[in-house]
Amino acid sequence: MNLSRGITFALGSVLLVSAAQLGMRWSMSHLPQPEQWLSAPIDLTAVAVVFLAIVAYALSMLCWLVALRDLPLGRAYSLLSISYALVYLLAASLPLFNETFSLTKSLGVALVILGVITINSRPARAPESRSAP
Repeated sequence: MNLSRGITFALGSVLLVSAAQLGMRWSMSHLPQPEQWLSAPIDLTAVAVVFLAIVAYALSMLCWLVALRDLPLGRAYSLLSISYALVYLLAASLPLFNETFSLTKSLGVALVILGVITINSRPARAPESRSAP
């Protein structure tokens, strides 16, 4: 079990899934409603961003699978929740998303981050080896 490799891949998964979420959000705001897809002009840049977001999701899943080899599930899953905070912070910070900060959302993000820190601040225990009967 390689804890640092697991954390690296878990955080890679977080970054990729966050980028995918932001890419999907941006694309959907630049594409027509689904019922208009056959009749309205399509922004090819937005379609390309959707494609890249899908690739980012796939790469995120691969990173997640590697992370699960090296991290206990509770620790790994808590790291994955960082993506909620990251997406909110980036969407509210970057003007192209036209999102706003709010006290309640920011407090929720702070609690998520505090939870991740709490879960991951304790040293990981080595898994117990099982002996054959």
